[in-house]
Amino acid sequence: MRNRIIHAFAGTMILVSILLSIYVSQNWLWLTGFVGINLLQSSVTNWCLLDKILTKMGYSNEDRNDL
Repeated sequence: MRNRIIHAFAGTMILVSILLSIYVSQNWLWLTGFVGINLLQSSVTNWCLLDKILTKMGYSNEDRNDL
């Protein structure tokens, strides 16, 4: 469940920053770069701050098929 939330959060942040860069300012592309760097860093170090936050909030990493 945590992995799905992390992927959904990262994808949402990328899409929102792209839309903001189109309609507000191109400086929002820095957010896209930041999310990409975090994804790369977490793949190398196997450490993700959002994962730690979700763990403390009580989300498990089990997939549920009851949707």
